[in-house]
This record gives sequence, C-alpha cells and structure tokens, in this order.
Amino acid sequence: MLRLSVGALRTRWQLFAGAVVAVALGVGLVQSDLQLLAATDRPVLPSGLSAYERAHVREGYVGAATLLGMSVMLAAFLSVFIVSTTFGFITVQRRREFGLLRLVGAQRWYLCLMVVIEAGLLGVAGSVLGVLIGLVATVAQSWLLVQLKMLPPWFDAPWDTGAVWAAMIIGVGTALAGVLAAAWRASRVNALEAIVEGRAARQVMTRWRWFWGLCAAAGTVLLVIVAQAARDLVAGLMIGLVVMISGSIALSQLSPVVVPLVGRIPAVVVRGNLIADLARAGVLHAVRRSAATAAPLIVLVGLMVGMWGTFGSLAKAVGVEQERLVTADVVVDHAVGSGPGIAVSSVQTAVPITVARGRKTVYSEAVGIDPVAYQQTHTLRPRKGSLDRLTGNTIAIGPGMAAEGYQLSSTLKVALGNRQVHVRVVAIMPETLDVSENFFIPRALLPAGGRTQSLVKLAPGGSLDGQSVKQWAAARGEAQQRSNADLFAALMGLAGIFTAVAVVNAVGMSTADRRQEFTLSRLAGMTRGQVVTVAVVESGTVVVVGVLLGSLVAAAALAGVAAGPYGLAALAIPWRLLGLIFGSALIVVGGAAAITAARATSRRLGTY
Repeated sequence: MLRLSVGALRTRWQLFAGAVVAVALGVGLVQSDLQLLAATDRPVLPSGLSAYERAHVREGYVGAATLLGMSVMLAAFLSVFIVSTTFGFITVQRRREFGLLRLVGAQRWYLCLMVVIEAGLLGVAGSVLGVLIGLVATVAQSWLLVQLKMLPPWFDAPWDTGAVWAAMIIGVGTALAGVLAAAWRASRVNALEAIVEGRAARQVMTRWRWFWGLCAAAGTVLLVIVAQAARDLVAGLMIGLVVMISGSIALSQLSPVVVPLVGRIPAVVVRGNLIADLARAGVLHAVRRSAATAAPLIVLVGLMVGMWGTFGSLAKAVGVEQERLVTADVVVDHAVGSGPGIAVSSVQTAVPITVARGRKTVYSEAVGIDPVAYQQTHTLRPRKGSLDRLTGNTIAIGPGMAAEGYQLSSTLKVALGNRQVHVRVVAIMPETLDVSENFFIPRALLPAGGRTQSLVKLAPGGSLDGQSVKQWAAARGEAQQRSNADLFAALMGLAGIFTAVAVVNAVGMSTADRRQEFTLSRLAGMTRGQVVTVAVVESGTVVVVGVLLGSLVAAAALAGVAAGPYGLAALAIPWRLLGLIFGSALIVVGGAAAITAARATSRRLGTY
C-alpha cells in the first residue's frame, strides 16, 4: 500500500504540486505566526519607558496578536480548502485506476487508506518545505508588523522549537482533514469503473455536496432576513461576518450548478463568434473544471470584499454617528475662547491617564472638558449620573469604557502627569461606535501638554476658519478605516497568495484532461493560437462568474448595514478592492490557462 501511494505521488507529481505548495505555505505562515505570538505574549520592553508608553507598546502587541491569530485561522482554512479541492479533482481522474484495484481484489477500506496515506505523505513533504519557508516568513512578518507600527523597532522573535512542531502537526492535520471526502469517494469506486465510465464518474454533485450546499444556502438566507429585521448596525455587522463564511461555503459547494448557470450571462454579450462560442461551451459543459477554478475566487471575493466592506462600513458609521451627536458648526485644532461671532466653544484636551481600580490598572487617555460647553455642543448624555457634577476631583466614564463595569459614585485612583489623585465617578456615558474617548475629567485637573481641539457653535452671521463638523466626523471615520486597512492589507495579501495557488492548481490539473480536446480542435482546423485563445477566454469567463458570485456573498453580508439606523449613509462598498481582485484574477488565471494550453499543444499533430 505504501509503495502504491509513493508511486502515485511520484508519477502524478504535477497534480499534487499545488497541494504541496499550499501545505508548505500554510506551515510556514503558521510557524511564523506562532513564533511571533510567543514573542508578543512575553514582551521584553527596554528600561526608561514611561508607564503610558509601556501600555501603548502592549496595545500594539495585542493588535499584532489579533492579526497573527486571524492569519493562523485563514492559513489553516485555505490549506484544507486547496487540499480537498486537489484530491477531489484527482480522485475523479483516477477512477479507472481505483476500478482496476477493485477488480484485482482490493477492498474499499484499502482504497480509502491508500488515499489517506498519500495525503499524509503530501502533508509531511509540505511541512518539511514549510519549515524552511517559516524561517523567511518570520523575518518578513516581523518587518511588516514593525512597518505597520504594531510592533516596536526593537522587537525580536527568538527561535521556538514548539512552534515548529506545532506548525508541522497542523500541516499534516490540514492535509488529512482535506482528504477525508476524497478518500470516502475513492472507496465507493466499483470494479466496473475499470472497464467503462459509469454514471458516478460523470456526476459532480454528490448527495453530501447537495446537503452541505443547500444547508449553508438556507442558513445564509435566514441570517440575511434576521439582519434586515434587526435594524441594528452592530447586530448587522456581526451577522454579516457569519454570512460571509456561510455564503462562501454555499456557493463553493453548489458551484457545479451555479457557475454554468451564471456562465450564460457573458455569452449574451458576445454571441456568434467561434472563439466565444467554444469558450462558452467549455464553461457550460466542463462543469467540474469551471467549478474548481471559480470556487477559490468565490471564497476570496466573498471573504475579503465582505470583511473590508463590513469594517469600512463600521468606520464610516463612526463618522455618521459623530456628525449626528455633535451640534457644533466648526472644529479647530487649538483652543478658542469667547468672542464676536462665537456662541459656544467647547475646548477639549486629551492627555495620558493611569486609572487604578482595585488590582486592575488601565493606561489610557482622558479628555478634559467644560461640562456646560460640552453639553451645549453635544447631544450625547450620560446613562447614569450627570456631567453637571464634573467639577473638582471627579471623573466621567466615556463611551470607550462604558461597558467595563465602572460603578457610579465609586472612587478611583488616577495619575495625571506627575500628580496622583483620588476621583469620584459622577457620570457614565452610553456606548457609541467611536470608542476613542475613554474618560472625561474637569479641565482644572489637566496637566501641562496634551492635544487640544475646540468644537465651536457660531452665532448668527459668525465665521471661523476650520473644519466643518461633517468634514471632522468623516475624518474620524477615515482614521479608523486607515487603522483597519493595515490589518486587512496583510490578510488580503495572504488570502491572495493562497487563491493564486488554488486557481493555478485547478487550471494545471485540468490540462491533463484537455489534451485530447485540444488535439481534436487542431484536427478540426483550428490553429494553435486559436486553441490557446479559447482556453484564455474560457478562463476569463470563469473569473467573471467567480467574482460575480463572490460579490453576491459580500452584498448579502452588507445587507444588514443598509438596514441599520444609518441606512446607506453608513454603507462602504470597496470598489477599488473588488477591481484589484478582478484584474489580478484575470491576469493570474488567464496566464495560467495560456501557459498550460500552450504546453499541451506544443507537439505537432502527428506526434499526439
């Protein structure tokens, strides 16, 4: 059995190459992520940093750990996806081989175990290669996180043997997890398959594929309905994150049915041309090939565009919310006193603060305000207590800390500059989407320094140079979106690499089945260039279909945002990202199709 598995890997290495690369990339990234996570969990900070600076560095470590954790999950998910796609495709191509083994007496469990051993060997090979990739990935990711200002320049990730072994175990585990469905299908091959191609060989949609696809589709529709009925922005965003996953799974499982159906749309635009008609026929009739190429694109567009749109909408909603909460007219970046043309000026100064509550210490920022002016320029009011009491040694809990369990009238020990004072909690503000304001203190407690801005309400006929509230609120949303962009740029790059491997792997595997098709096309009078062009146009059609279906998943994920309290004003559609993915996919998939078709038609007709 082991000899047969090794022989299959050796003779069909072109087909298994994509899965090996996927596992190697997954192992390398997981190894790198685990090493960096171990280093961020035990940060070594240089002496001489203030408590606030140390807290700021630790916050960056937390952000980096979040990104690395998401990277581990994404790498594992995409590795399983690519391995399962590869073995599912190869199992169909090897039905006659499995039929011969059944004909000479091989039992079902024998075929199943043989395929599992192949996946295990593939996982081991990919894991060994992945360890070498992990060495480079650790340096590259450390540099990237420092450039994103998540980690300090002195950060160093030492070698961690545990991370290497864990990554290799995950690599072999993802290979075995991805092969389970293919191994089961291999065990169902009958001896008759060695003699004649049966109905099962032509069947793409299995019962389990129908089951999981329809269940995921039904769950997605139900979630979209719930998000529409909730009419709550945060609930819509949370539901949208689940919709991305369920919708991507649904369309990926149902892609052999959905892709040919949607593939008829481009043919409406171009009809009557030989190249276009042949490409259309290839999409509609080579269902397995089209679905295998489109499925990674559906997952990529659904997840990346959906996630970017979700968090972009959250950032945009921050600006919309602030615009509605602030009744001032102009915002300037310095203190503005009373004067002609100025009705009210709310001066706000942000300074570092250390808040001790029992054994817990929070390093954050406090905003010094005049409570009277603040309430004249803001509609936000405390859910407990009153800002009118914010005088003397008092403090108000801002929206960013509203859910942290602070009690009204409790006493806190705070450090402001070089002073330590005990303050009483006189107000607790409600939660908002913008969590940048954590504490409010009277301006009399402010130490020297800090960042100051003034929210000014103008008197009739008055004017003042500065940003309008609408511009200021939009800038706050854009600032949050920029912080999100760094996170998702890294994730998008990772997902893009895996998707490129998946689609190139699918195109490469399908070439073995197309040599006879290309030969018949040449014998029918087509030139080699025409055959290659048909393959490129066909791949472009599949890209269009995959991006359209992925966009449908992303739109379903964003449906809850449009139904929220801010409506379309808070909806952020990442058109540039969608265009970037579409253009890159056309280049990668079209290039892979052109190269494989050119290689398949490189020999003269007489030598086929």
